[in-house]
Amino acid sequence: MAALKGEVKAFIVQSLACFDTPSQVVEAVKKEFGLTITRQQVESHDPTKANGKGLAQKWVDMFNTTRDRFQNEISDIPIANKAYRLWTLNRMATSTEKMKNFALTAQLIEQAAKEVGDAYTNRQKVEHTSPDGSMTPKPTTIRLVGVEPTNGKPS
Repeated sequence: MAALKGEVKAFIVQSLACFDTPSQVVEAVKKEFGLTITRQQVESHDPTKANGKGLAQKWVDMFNTTRDRFQNEISDIPIANKAYRLWTLNRMATSTEKMKNFALTAQLIEQAAKEVGDAYTNRQKVEHTSPDGSMTPKPTTIRLVGVEPTNGKPS
């Protein structure tokens, strides 16, 4: 197993801290640095695994800092931003409409409407009062179709 340069080790540690799998990291290292490494070599840079128990403190600290930041700072992830999602959906809808794929265009428009209406959030609108502001609901009169009102008189 060849010794890896610091920048490659940092890349591996940070990728693992962001929950990339060892297989994903192997492919990313090949693409980014042109190096072929094994999954076992990658796992040796993960302090949460048995193979990574002997990892230098410098890399453990980097892993923990990166993991904490990854879990708590979603602002760096474009798709976590509503405006980005809407912009992307708009591009997709425009493209699918040009291709005359109206069914997919309609789905994208519906998804955008849900996005704007906060369908993808945990926020819920809760009504605690009736429309006139009172705390008790008013009785609702239901009129059956085909049945004439009796005006309170038994028939």
